[in-house]
Amino acid sequence: MPRWKVFLSQYLRWSSTVTQAFALSIITFCVIFPLCCHRLLYSYYFIKSMYLDSMSEVVLRESLDRGQEALHFWQSSSTTATSRFNNFTQHPELLVTVVTARRKEARDYHYLLQVMLQLSNIVGSCGEQKCAEVLVCDVESGPQENQDAKVLESHFRVVRRSPQEQQSIQERINTFEKEKRDYVFCLRRGWELVKPKNIVVLEDDALPRNDFFIVIKDLLSRRFALHTLYIKLYHPERLQRYWNPEPYRILEWVGLGLVGATALLLSFPYWNPCSFSFTLSATHLLFFTLYFMTVAELLGRHYLLEVRRISPQLYAVSPATECCTPAMLFPGNASLRVAEYLDSSFCYKGHAKDIVLYQMARTVPGQRSHSVEPNLISHIGAYSSVRANPSRPKLL
Repeated sequence: MPRWKVFLSQYLRWSSTVTQAFALSIITFCVIFPLCCHRLLYSYYFIKSMYLDSMSEVVLRESLDRGQEALHFWQSSSTTATSRFNNFTQHPELLVTVVTARRKEARDYHYLLQVMLQLSNIVGSCGEQKCAEVLVCDVESGPQENQDAKVLESHFRVVRRSPQEQQSIQERINTFEKEKRDYVFCLRRGWELVKPKNIVVLEDDALPRNDFFIVIKDLLSRRFALHTLYIKLYHPERLQRYWNPEPYRILEWVGLGLVGATALLLSFPYWNPCSFSFTLSATHLLFFTLYFMTVAELLGRHYLLEVRRISPQLYAVSPATECCTPAMLFPGNASLRVAEYLDSSFCYKGHAKDIVLYQMARTVPGQRSHSVEPNLISHIGAYSSVRANPSRPKLL
């Protein structure tokens, strides 16, 4: 028999671990995953051309419906039922400041009203006392009013710049610098009003999840919170993959592969329905480590993170990422330091306030910043208040 036939017969028979590894990989990545993951938005197998448009329309419709429900709720609610939000206490444990501006394209979606309705529903989840005081910071500076903020005036404390302050910011500045100045104004005004122990700043399209306050309370009880400048409560799902520049995720990725590989190989002596010949050897451990790492990445890290929602203690805290500030927690008086630093920086395209904060935490001695995963808010703002918008926004 020719040598090549001997080689093939040796390695292609089912009892060969090479054949088993090849077959397992083909079945997993070329059959099972394409069938099961082609509609998962953050999976590599997601078929954009088939599902992105329809899924985007569904999400827009759901947001529109929630917005109309929220508008009806706040217009029909009596001020007596919501008077507890207008009565501020000094030095609360937590102040939630919602920064808002008028959104021309998204006026029917009422993002702000959706967020405030959710906050009003979950602010009582901490027991007898409110989880937080809630403040609306209206930074609209155009000739037209922010109608959603007007609707909320009888239910929440709404703060705005004085006419003199409005005039002082009428100079021609770019969008990113104005956004930063609005953020600094809201940070300082919230602190001046009630001197809170901790501050959360939400943008008006950051819809809190039901466990929002429970997880924040747990985060503030952890030791790291005493020494951090800020904790990011949201990072875009499309940027949560393992294959990215964040070093800690590489360690998490390899660790997940090792744990999965070890557990599987240890289980084979007790449960092996496919009659695999794998053992706890270095070669087989390496193969299954890579196998589980590939499974996790192609499936989507976002979906694995969702398992952590079982308990507040399972939420992961890691070094802060660069992008985005829809939801930020500032422990202690960190908000004042952040306001001072932002004030001393000028923002422009490519150097927005999130980049400035990230650089501050990395370059100023003694400053640290963190992110929590999974996200504590859903980013519902398909239409931006500060950037150009497409006619029909997409999820990706």
